[in-house]
Amino acid sequence: MLEEEVLAEFRASKALLEGHFLLSSGRHSAYYLQCARVLMNPDRAARLAVAIAANLPHDIRKQITKVVSPAMGGVIIGQEMGRALQVDAMFVERPTGTFELRRGFTLEPGDKVLMVEDVVTTGLSSREAIKAIEEAGGTVIAAASLVDRSAGSVDLGVPFFPLVALNFPTYAPNELPPELASSQAVKPGSRAQ
Repeated sequence: MLEEEVLAEFRASKALLEGHFLLSSGRHSAYYLQCARVLMNPDRAARLAVAIAANLPHDIRKQITKVVSPAMGGVIIGQEMGRALQVDAMFVERPTGTFELRRGFTLEPGDKVLMVEDVVTTGLSSREAIKAIEEAGGTVIAAASLVDRSAGSVDLGVPFFPLVALNFPTYAPNELPPELASSQAVKPGSRAQ
């Protein structure tokens, strides 16, 4: 799937938003990708997951025994990645502020895990999820996402395979351009600041 085809999926689902947004990273942007909207259609979510799976190198893809994603944003794409790769999918969540496996989810020693996210910006959530997976006994052999907002600069400590890398500018609160500084930021994501 080409970058323009991926963006067409976001536009078709009204998931590419424009305005003034406060990202989970604490940075500001004039653009926001609402992955929940692009994934709300099961056929579209399945197509995107198949495209991510096809983007994984064959030697990595054939080793994956589990898919784990961070809740909330990664749950749907994680489930679809499990389907695309024909392995079990589960998620980590933060009931007390730190990611952990719950709900009876377990990893066996030797499980080779693909950690999958919807959007990666700074990589903080991804690195936290990877740490939780490893603490639970899994070995993260790769990470994947629908979108890499870092445009290739993020380091997750494992091979990373985003479907598309975008470089929408982001700004620290003290660096806002006038058009953003003059408007109130909206926080559309799921993580509390």
